[in-house]
Amino acid sequence: MATRSTRPGHRKHQMLLVVSLSMLPAAHSVAGQSLDGFWRSERYGNVYEIHGTTLRAFELTTRTCVAGFTATRIAPSTPRPDEIFRTKGRDPIVVSAGKDADSRLLNHTVQLNRLSGLPAVCSAVTPNTPFGNFEVFTRTFAEHYISFGLRHVDWDKVVAANREKVKILTTPSELFEILDSMIRPLGDLHTGIEAPQIKRESKERFRPGTDRVVKDGIDFFASKTRPALFAVTDSVWAHGRIRSFCKGHVQYTRSVDGTGYLRILGFGDYARFGDDARALESALDAIFEDSGLKALVIDVRLSFGGDDGLGRIIASRLTNRRYLAYSIQARSDPTDTDKWSPANSVYIDSSSRPGFRGPIVELIGPITMSAAETFTQALMGRIPPVTTIGENTQGLFCDPLERHLPNGWTFSLPNAIYRTADGRAFDVQGITPDIKIPLFADEDVAAREDPAMAMAVRLLSPRQ
Repeated sequence: MATRSTRPGHRKHQMLLVVSLSMLPAAHSVAGQSLDGFWRSERYGNVYEIHGTTLRAFELTTRTCVAGFTATRIAPSTPRPDEIFRTKGRDPIVVSAGKDADSRLLNHTVQLNRLSGLPAVCSAVTPNTPFGNFEVFTRTFAEHYISFGLRHVDWDKVVAANREKVKILTTPSELFEILDSMIRPLGDLHTGIEAPQIKRESKERFRPGTDRVVKDGIDFFASKTRPALFAVTDSVWAHGRIRSFCKGHVQYTRSVDGTGYLRILGFGDYARFGDDARALESALDAIFEDSGLKALVIDVRLSFGGDDGLGRIIASRLTNRRYLAYSIQARSDPTDTDKWSPANSVYIDSSSRPGFRGPIVELIGPITMSAAETFTQALMGRIPPVTTIGENTQGLFCDPLERHLPNGWTFSLPNAIYRTADGRAFDVQGITPDIKIPLFADEDVAAREDPAMAMAVRLLSPRQ
């Protein structure tokens, strides 16, 4: 949970284009075939127009077309098999070679197919009117959102009830309230609207009943409430100094009997200049070089998520074998919510760097969200198994799909699911722990007790 949203759980949206070509440094050809032309994603509703050094993106539904970003090719200083198009404030999209000259792979997973021209729906972009903005917003949710059924929402009924509120003279503030009110009942932190022109954005919306410990907003929680809650854990368990890594987002200590405690507050913002993976690898080297480590507690109870890839780096230090982390499938039909794209399988490979392959307990709860949940799911295939303690996670897995309205506002929604090897997905309801213990219950905090941590230590204590 997303350029990147400030809402919790949003991960970076990859909005530059990196086109993997042949080993020739040519800007726009593969085996003699020009990249100039139009390319449509098999899912996600995007079309890319490439001509010379310029790339333009379009966001489509069956009824609407919105011009997205424009990017400029960066001339390489040395020969390389890639073309990079850059636009301010956005991160890479990778397009690798496909099965032939008229296909590519977007981010190694999404099929791109060459088109003869822009689709007919783009013969005229959707106008910037209250009606045009309403149509783009409602059609995008209708064709891409994954959880209407799980959240018991009849979107067609919601749209019909709100369409009549939109008038030709509807003001931007009034339009924002109409659109925002439509998604507010979803209780989905991976949905939202950002309207900088009128200084409005959606407020955080947790799944109903899961915001008990986040009482005064995310910012206050992160700066005040979360440290106070973890102070309870530290006072009753921590033995010695807690070591801090990755700008404080990763913390570690170990008891004298060999039980380590790894606390992860987020999966990103680890490095001053953005090399989060390198910062994390260095931190894990230091943590897992601890020769006295015999068992490990991983605490992601109050983790807002971030980058899935960082979670997979951690998981790679915890296994001796390759296994499936999850398979990702996106909605593939604008009307049938049960049709999905072919699965993109994501694996955990054992790292050759220092790691830990012994017993692990993971602490989870409703503030375990987004990348913290995909990390938890990535540990489900580990052998020996990881025991989970706490409450169900928030139920957010997919990177939010970011789209634009004709008026320049952005909005986001999840459009893909993450499945286990046996086909299970955990959207909305979250991952259920093996052992249920309330997350920092008021009476436990008042008594300066952390029953979940106590249970984890008890399970991992050396057997007599």
